[in-house]
Amino acid sequence: MEKLAKEREVVGIYISGHPLDDYKFEMKYFCNAKLEALKSLEQHVNKNLSFGGIISNVQHKVAKNGKGWASFVLEGYDESYEFRIYGEEYLKFRHFLISNNFTYIKVMVREGWVNAEGKKGEPRLQFVTIQYLQDVLPSFAKKLIIQFNVAELQENLLESLQNLFAGNRGDHTIQFEVMELEKVRKQVEVATDIPIIQENTDGEDVEMISVPEPVVTDVEDIKVITKLTMPSRKVKIKISNELLQELEKLQMNFKLN
Repeated sequence: MEKLAKEREVVGIYISGHPLDDYKFEMKYFCNAKLEALKSLEQHVNKNLSFGGIISNVQHKVAKNGKGWASFVLEGYDESYEFRIYGEEYLKFRHFLISNNFTYIKVMVREGWVNAEGKKGEPRLQFVTIQYLQDVLPSFAKKLIIQFNVAELQENLLESLQNLFAGNRGDHTIQFEVMELEKVRKQVEVATDIPIIQENTDGEDVEMISVPEPVVTDVEDIKVITKLTMPSRKVKIKISNELLQELEKLQMNFKLN
């Protein structure tokens, strides 16, 4: 991580690949927002927001009343946000505030405090959870759902899955969804820019401007005709990044929880 940080410091980007790529499943299934959502807290009052990222620029400080607090930056894929944490929340989570840590943060957006004059302040963040990003799958993953197209079921694929599950035994449940699919065409409305010639006020020069115009077009979609859901009663697995990566290699459709 330190090597990658130096790489980005010199070049401005991660050349060897983004460090969060190793946690793409945690980011996909257990992070429900991007950091840019924190720029408009009014839209998320009384909601839980969860993020994954890399901690940097950690500063532990002491307030005038003698209580500790900290500021730190969480860096996502293409955005970052500076957090401040105080009081009991700081005491509870300060050991996670280490530079270059891969970190999962869940916050609740609360309404702002009301002052003596009865005026409500800006929304505030309440820290619900801070933990290592690598602990998210073991902590939150409950069930693996494997999705099949019945027309593409093959014996060798089922054998590969059986061997994969045998090598990844654990306590998580598996559910199979076998679906009969049909390709259908439907009409959707899309916005298309239509060029229009517009004369200037002096009547001499003209310019081209684009005006959005709705256009109806045909698109191909997949419709589920029949779906059979089958939870496995005997096979239990350990959900891990390694297992999910192997499922991707087999080109399996799957989801968690």
